[in-house]
Parts: sequence; structure tokens; C-alpha cells
Amino acid sequence: MPPVSQGTSESPFGRHGDGGGEDRWLLRFEPHLPYAYEALWPALSTADGLRGWLAAADVLQRRLGGAVTLCWLNTGTSVTGRITAWDTERVVEYTVSEQGRIRFHLEPVGTDSTVLRFVNERGGTEAERLDCLAGWHHHFELLESALAGTPAGTPADRPLWNDARWAELRGAYAAAAGAAASRA
Repeated sequence: MPPVSQGTSESPFGRHGDGGGEDRWLLRFEPHLPYAYEALWPALSTADGLRGWLAAADVLQRRLGGAVTLCWLNTGTSVTGRITAWDTERVVEYTVSEQGRIRFHLEPVGTDSTVLRFVNERGGTEAERLDCLAGWHHHFELLESALAGTPAGTPADRPLWNDARWAELRGAYAAAAGAAASRA
């Protein structure tokens, strides 16, 4: 399975990276997955699917405006909000406390692969931006594993979250940010 491509971020809302206070960020990933969109949709839009790689959906009213409560499997943090976009088998967007707007947009490529266009619009410091880039990157690796038939269960079934892998990714994003800052 191809590795998840590096995520990107931008701060379209003004200031960024000044070392103090909270900024607004758009975090983006576009993994190309070797699965038809019909296989991906349930992983993004059902309680069982989300539990396989991202979060337990304690509440999930599968419709525009529906309530959602997600409990992140890696931290145990619960967030609540609404489904702010719903286009069956194409787009689902959750806007939740702490995490902001989380949008998954599926674009079929032929009959057996899909590009997942992901955006997370959120607030946070530069350190939190790097944490989230690494976190989403690792979650997308877990999504690929779940789609390949190894969904998350209990930690005994499969390591759900690997702190060492997250730290490796966090270091890579920090190094990339440092290199970009030195070029500026």
C-alpha cells in the first residue's frame, strides 16, 4: 500500500507562526486510496467505520445538521458538534468542539480507487499545528489498514495508535517547518 503523502497547512486568516497565541489553520491531506469510494464512504460516515481508524462515534445522526459526538481513540478526548455537510457517498463534514471543521470529500478515480480530499480548519498554536499534522497523517495510515481488513479493535487485536510512529511523523513535520522557515 502506498504511504500517506505529506500533509500541508496554511493560515488563510492572517497571522501565523509568530510563536504566541492561537492561529487559524487549514490542514490538508489528499491520500489516493486503492479502493472504490463505496468502500471508503462507510469508514468516514458510520459509527462502525469511524471506530475502525479514528474515533468512537457515541452519537452520529447521519444527516445534514445531525448531532455528532466523537471520542478520539488515541487520546480519549470527546468532542461534540454537528454534521455541517452531507452528500451521500461523496462529502461528509463534522464541525466539532476543539477540532473545528473536519471535511472528507471523496473523488473517484476510475472504478477502483479514490482520492480523499481532507481539510481540517482549526485553531491552535504552531506546536498544535504540527501535532495535528502528525496525528492526521497517522490516522490516515490507520484508515488504510482498516480498509485493507485490519480495523481497530482492542489494543490487543492491533496497535491502534503508535506513539513512536506519531513522534516520528511529528519530527518530520517539525523539520519541514524549520527548513521552510530558514528559506523564508
